[in-house]
Amino acid sequence: MSDANFKLNRRRFLQAGAAGTMLSAGYASGAFAQTTTVPLSDFQPVFFTADEWKFVMAATDRLIPADGDGPGALDSRVPVFIDGQMAGPFGQAADWYMQGPHDPNAPAQLGYQSPLTPAEVYRAGIAELNAWCQDNHSAVFAELDKDTKDKVLTALEKGEIKLASTQGASLFGLLLQNTKEGYFADPIYGGNHEMAAWQYIGFPGARASFREWVGIEKPYPLGPVSISGKRG
Repeated sequence: MSDANFKLNRRRFLQAGAAGTMLSAGYASGAFAQTTTVPLSDFQPVFFTADEWKFVMAATDRLIPADGDGPGALDSRVPVFIDGQMAGPFGQAADWYMQGPHDPNAPAQLGYQSPLTPAEVYRAGIAELNAWCQDNHSAVFAELDKDTKDKVLTALEKGEIKLASTQGASLFGLLLQNTKEGYFADPIYGGNHEMAAWQYIGFPGARASFREWVGIEKPYPLGPVSISGKRG
């Protein structure tokens, strides 16, 4: 995307990705869901190192910034979700076919084409991207100003920044996918704090039945419900 178009209309962007991400991420392992909510500034990641955590915090904040009328990625604790996923089966590609050969130019329908697991892509990609930022902007990604961060992410998306360490995988693609998943997944998985993203787009969550509303032509008035039973 161009720099001018990097900040998409928030509601259009989020609604476009909501259905797929809620289905794909909402049923991932919840083993690392947070039972006690601590301030994000005090959260101790399970998978990410301190430098990696700073990158994830900074990058997700630019993908869904807190400058609109809905919650941003940090408000929704998206980094907590991503950390839990990388420390769990998804991060280890436990359910994926990972045998070679791997062809990075293969059509998308042929599936994931890298010998690295998602966790390994984050680890290798963040280190290389931070080194690139240090060489080209004299600071690691998290220390750049907002405009420069956006330009770096745009270049990364376009493939203008080549990350050989990720061996055919897309760090940007994985980061964007996981950011949207963390924003929309059920709160038991660490993100979508207080179901704020669901409330923002009008998603009712895990309510058991809507039969009484069939044929009623007026907005649904009830707030969302988490799988845990908590109501928003």
